[in-house]
Amino acid sequence: MLRLFVGLSLPSEVRHRLLGVMGGVSGARWQTEDQLHLTLRFLGELSEDRAEDVDTALGRLQFDPFDIQLSGLGTFGNDRKTRALWAGVSPEAPLADLAQRIEQAVVRAGLSPETRRYSPHITLARFKGSRVRLDRVLEASGQLWSPAWQVDQFHLYRSHLSHSGAAYEILASY
Repeated sequence: MLRLFVGLSLPSEVRHRLLGVMGGVSGARWQTEDQLHLTLRFLGELSEDRAEDVDTALGRLQFDPFDIQLSGLGTFGNDRKTRALWAGVSPEAPLADLAQRIEQAVVRAGLSPETRRYSPHITLARFKGSRVRLDRVLEASGQLWSPAWQVDQFHLYRSHLSHSGAAYEILASY
């Protein structure tokens, strides 16, 4: 079985800008530079045959290139438990459109439809346990932004899980 997702790689300048805001929070499991990406669709554990079907379906997908940029920080979780710190991107509309096209392609390839609403973001850190105070990080980073970069391709990634974290391998580019 292959653990797969579809996503965007980030330009070096953007990764370095993100690394500059990462750190200084107790209990955070920070992403490494190699782990920074923007997920378009998590696929999960797939057989090699199903992965080939997905690859074929994604290879048929067409989209017009568009520009995006970093736009602020946010968190997932609630008042009792913070699950993740993320960087936002804008504009969201072209990403949502690309994610919807990918969703349609993978469903045609036999995957179950995604039930969660797509929320474009770049995960910076994950947390276990109780509420984490991120006020200082959110304030210190100010309005995180970057120059715009062009999205003209996306990738099929394989995720290799280990005790030291996930390692991502690009299997195909579209």
